[in-house]
Amino acid sequence: MEKIFRLKENGTTAATEVIAGITTFMAMAYIIAVNPNLLTNFDVGSPLWNSVFLATCISSAIGTLCMAFLANKPFCMAPSMGLNAFFVVVVTNIAAVTGLTYLESFRSALCIIFIEGILFLILSLINLREKIVDAIPLGIRIGISPAIGLMLMNIGFGSNVGVYDESGNVYYVMADFFGSISPSFIKDRMGDSYPLMVLTVVTIFTGLFTIIILSHRNIKGAILIGILTASAVHWICSFLFLKTNPFEALSGASFVPAFSDMVDTTLFKLNFSGLVRMGWFVMITLIITFCIIDLFDTIGSLVGAAQSGGIMDDKGNMPNMKEALVSDAVATIAGSLTGTSTVTTFAESSSGVEAGGRTGLTALTAGILFLLSAFLAPVVAIIPAAATSSALIYVGFLMLKMLKKLDFDDSSQAFPVFIMLLAMPISGSIGHGIGLALITYTFIKVFTGKAKDVSALTYVLSAIFLLKFFVSA
Repeated sequence: MEKIFRLKENGTTAATEVIAGITTFMAMAYIIAVNPNLLTNFDVGSPLWNSVFLATCISSAIGTLCMAFLANKPFCMAPSMGLNAFFVVVVTNIAAVTGLTYLESFRSALCIIFIEGILFLILSLINLREKIVDAIPLGIRIGISPAIGLMLMNIGFGSNVGVYDESGNVYYVMADFFGSISPSFIKDRMGDSYPLMVLTVVTIFTGLFTIIILSHRNIKGAILIGILTASAVHWICSFLFLKTNPFEALSGASFVPAFSDMVDTTLFKLNFSGLVRMGWFVMITLIITFCIIDLFDTIGSLVGAAQSGGIMDDKGNMPNMKEALVSDAVATIAGSLTGTSTVTTFAESSSGVEAGGRTGLTALTAGILFLLSAFLAPVVAIIPAAATSSALIYVGFLMLKMLKKLDFDDSSQAFPVFIMLLAMPISGSIGHGIGLALITYTFIKVFTGKAKDVSALTYVLSAIFLLKFFVSA
């Protein structure tokens, strides 16, 4: 491990790296179930669902292992939240326009992901993606990490912990529980699901306070211990007070991966003819859209996680950025060939970085766990979302510390970051947040007589985002 990952040089140990890898995986594990549910419209157990589930595990492992051995960085990958939702919209539109079945349209949409991955691999090899990273103004680069932090906190208190009532209505911890007029008001609205909401809140804060206390005492693995403690509380209270068995799903679960479904349904099943039936202009527009969002999601996640762990150099650049971007492109290609939407570096990688991960051994650990998940899906599924929310909230809080490096006296640097801090958690898109920040930065510079301070590439990127936001195909 020392020879491969240079642990001493990076000021870490094998034990720390393994714990960090487990921490990151547990913070990301929700994607294993969420992604197939979303891409198949919750058609759980169908051949397509089984295929997407395995594709999620395999492509995440491939990308993460590439990150481990090519870039020696502690970052992990999985199908992008946001882009997977957009992928579903594209599949639905292809089906509506061409008259193809959902499966054939799904295979057509995979072609877009494949082309996107090939383009990014080429751009990464010729260092163009790295030049785009360097073109982002320093102030915005500093603000990416705090903005992602707010987004993680928003996920932790919001979209990661929805509780459903008997009618299928979903309620969220921050918006509905803490945002209600009174406890009786939300209790009446939720009915029988109210006790589960209370348990969800208790679980989140149990994990969060455990992590904070252990971190304050400089105990290694505080985040992982917090997740496990919160999970234990959730399981015990579910059994004692909700009269439910949290391990019931394990009794009839199958641990044998449905590889035959993936072979028959999505493995190397790209349908280019269906994509071409959408028309060349629409096809090119979709490819560009996926590329833009993926590019800045990846850049944002890499820069944000690197900043939070002190992996950036004195000039604000990350060593081995090219190799990290190549790993991301390879992961996306693997996802398209196995059966899932764009695979990208996850912002949740910051949880492992904060747990002490500094090298590719962290990524290797998580990559192995993704592979094992193909066989251990029922076990992964019983980790409550509220427990992983604790880690997301705490990591989000830690990422805010980068704001102290921002020059608040320079509005051309500070105000774009302010826009980004609002945009990322609200839109749920790292790429869109960076895009709005770039547009804001460019306009401020131009109309304050400092247009020469803006690089040519920043002008181009700002123009691309303006077109994306305001010009419809």
